[in-house]
Amino acid sequence: MFTGIIEDIGTIHKIDEKNDIHQYQIQTNIPFCNDVKLGDSIAINGVCLTAYKIQKDTFSVDVSQETQQCTTFCGQIRNKQVNLERAVTPTTRLGGHIVSGHIDGLGKLTERVDHDNETILWFETPADLVKYIAVKGSICIDGVSLTVNRIKDNQHCVTIIPHTLQNTTLNSLQLGNMVNIEVDLLARHIEQLIKST
Repeated sequence: MFTGIIEDIGTIHKIDEKNDIHQYQIQTNIPFCNDVKLGDSIAINGVCLTAYKIQKDTFSVDVSQETQQCTTFCGQIRNKQVNLERAVTPTTRLGGHIVSGHIDGLGKLTERVDHDNETILWFETPADLVKYIAVKGSICIDGVSLTVNRIKDNQHCVTIIPHTLQNTTLNSLQLGNMVNIEVDLLARHIEQLIKST
């Protein structure tokens, strides 16, 4: 479980393609790696993956074929910067919202408006996810916990404050870029509850 509050930015340093499994080596700051243990869950751009090898300033994860097909972990992404968050502990402050690290779909940046003290980002989302997105509700984009401000058809917008822009990869997004989206977990549970009654 995660909160969507990004701790660090890493870089996909190396990719080893071994049949259906790709092994990604993520390079990041030494203090982040110092607190990573073998088998830890780490959200990488919102995708929950397991650390299996840890070195001074790198850790490695396996990325299955299923994950490659359902997330932005496909194509030429070596040297791409990624948002990093370690799993929560019982004493962690829940500063964002409950995030599972299981991606629901891909979104596309369709509009970006930069103001002095904020940036407005509009994303197009798959039609089957629109029903889970609510104004003032939570959404996780590339691992970042955000609040939905407006919805129009199959698009929604979020406001990014300067701190978030400077400390996540959202600042480097360009029009047409794809992002990992996880809708609010509670919305999915409510839907299942209604279906079963």
